[in-house]
Amino acid sequence: MKNLRTAVLCAGIALCSLGSYAQGTVPVNEPDYNKPKLFSQLPDKIQVNTADLASLFNTSVGKATNLAFADDTHLQFEGEVISSGNQNTLQSMVIRSTNFNGARFTLSRITNPDGSVTYRGRIISFKHGDLLELQNQNGQYVLVKKNFYDLVNE
Repeated sequence: MKNLRTAVLCAGIALCSLGSYAQGTVPVNEPDYNKPKLFSQLPDKIQVNTADLASLFNTSVGKATNLAFADDTHLQFEGEVISSGNQNTLQSMVIRSTNFNGARFTLSRITNPDGSVTYRGRIISFKHGDLLELQNQNGQYVLVKKNFYDLVNE
């Protein structure tokens, strides 16, 4: 009798599991390729002076700062330092822009074992369809304009 009860219970669970679904459909966000461009008036590449990048790390949280680009655009990135961190070989900061609506500049300075310094960074706004990424090209740091969805998947 116990074996019959166990067999019926197993059959009932098996039938219930066949009729149920473990996962529903996953909602997928379609990319909005019609987002406005924040950096449309800027050139595709903007040279940045490494001394200017290094001086940004002397600014404390809550203080205003600006970054003057090294090329002929005479463009200033103005903002307020909202976050700063320092670990052994890594320093990072986030600057909230005051002249580019909704943009944040995330910047990291990495000290390599040989003593050289590498910078990584992005100026990005989740409300807009473009961004600027800091890249080292032939020993010179350049902000390169990219599309938002080349970097971010929603």
